[in-house]
Amino acid sequence: MDSSEPPYSEARYEEIKKEVSSYIKKIGYNPAAVAFVPISGWHGDNMLEASTNMPWFKGWKIERKEGNADGKTLIDALDAILPPTRPTEKPLRLALAGCYKIGGIGTVPVGRVETGVLKPGTVVVFAPANITTEVKSVEMHHEALVEAVPGDNVGFNVKNVSVKELRRGYVAGDSKANPPKGAADFTAQVIVLNHPGQISNGYTPVLDCHTAHMLANSPK
Repeated sequence: MDSSEPPYSEARYEEIKKEVSSYIKKIGYNPAAVAFVPISGWHGDNMLEASTNMPWFKGWKIERKEGNADGKTLIDALDAILPPTRPTEKPLRLALAGCYKIGGIGTVPVGRVETGVLKPGTVVVFAPANITTEVKSVEMHHEALVEAVPGDNVGFNVKNVSVKELRRGYVAGDSKANPPKGAADFTAQVIVLNHPGQISNGYTPVLDCHTAHMLANSPK
């Protein structure tokens, strides 16, 4: 807000608020449930304490079914965020971001738990290669975990599997509870970035699907 013309302009704040509200409404968010806070990161206005440079700002308010909230600063808005419900009850799905061989430990795949729970002792299967093995340990930030839940980026040591057998993009799941399987095809919502202006035969884009990264066949 300190770089607006004039500095700390209420009109500029309202203009940005209107534009952002219109955009987030189009993508499925309710603007009434979003806190808008005019700040200056450089000077600290409305970051931790209410600023005297914007007397026109009386605070933010949000309305949501879980309960309304209000405040004056960015830290207030962050504290008012409700943590999302983690899908721990769903089958285990973990997309591999990579796999490493660590001295004294062995093969350590790494990735983010999307759904379900990963625990030491779980017999996992990696799709689509259909490789089955037991998880010996699970770690996050060099600390051993009793279990990893959705949102956790973890590394886990597995038995009798070499680094060369596992690839980025493979999906791990519990072999005994609705394990992941390879598919000949699937339906996806696709966003094309930096396309040449017209997509035609011979176009070979790089495809990113969860952690998988590869060249795709040209569309017909």
